[in-house]
Amino acid sequence: MSVFDTFVKKHDYLVCVDSDGCAMDTMNCKHFHCFGPCMVMEWDLEQWRIPILERWNQVNLFQMTRGINRFKGLALALTEIDAQYTPIPGVKTLTQWVETTKALSNDALIAAIGETPEGEGKACLEKALSWSRAVNESIVHLPDELKVPFPGAKEGLEAAHAFADVAIVSSANRGAVEEEWTVHGLLEHTDIMLAQDCGSKAHCIGEMLKFGYEKDHVLMVGDAPGDCDAAESNGVWYFPILVNKEGESWAELKDVALEKLQNGQYGPYQPGKKQEFLTNLGG
Repeated sequence: MSVFDTFVKKHDYLVCVDSDGCAMDTMNCKHFHCFGPCMVMEWDLEQWRIPILERWNQVNLFQMTRGINRFKGLALALTEIDAQYTPIPGVKTLTQWVETTKALSNDALIAAIGETPEGEGKACLEKALSWSRAVNESIVHLPDELKVPFPGAKEGLEAAHAFADVAIVSSANRGAVEEEWTVHGLLEHTDIMLAQDCGSKAHCIGEMLKFGYEKDHVLMVGDAPGDCDAAESNGVWYFPILVNKEGESWAELKDVALEKLQNGQYGPYQPGKKQEFLTNLGG
């Protein structure tokens, strides 16, 4: 049974919200302390640690590739490392899987490993799985003080939940999202959790639209280009939580954007918000 099978539509409006870097101030710390360092350890890259981690953070946090799926980011990073620093055996197999798989998740990777003949390619896929599991484990052990919501996130979710169904739409690990949102009292203002195991954000929004929401009654709240793309590919609205301006963004969502959504005035408001978003990430 899928998580969609147990969902019950209660409102005419739907607000989808990303987790890491959007509602939760966890994106930077997870990349600084978990994703990049675990890659360095798994592939024994300590000799080039500083430039590799600087590049990892740039790609995943501070440019238009912000929020890229973990496996896409890994394939990109390892391809660059293979070209610039040291050979990464089997990286082309990993890249091919990333580009062709229907789901970018640990379970999908396990299936791919089972279908791949012995050799460098299979070994690289196995290392990618080991890395992903190590990332999840290290995230669990991050200090609680590093895993907190952005100012205004709880109030914004509460305001949305007053008139809309609220869906978490995240590419993060389900266990981590559930723990973080529960600890900080955010989960009570949501109706369904769609995490990495449910498929891409675009797919998840598309599945939610099947419950009968009018597209101009649906808003995706996110911090990365992938969130914007997921909204646009489904013909729904997008509201950006701007990097380094998260508190102000949540306040605007609560005080301005949600009212425009309800009043049918979001259309004229959307272009200006999208331009702010692109400018903020240098796009």
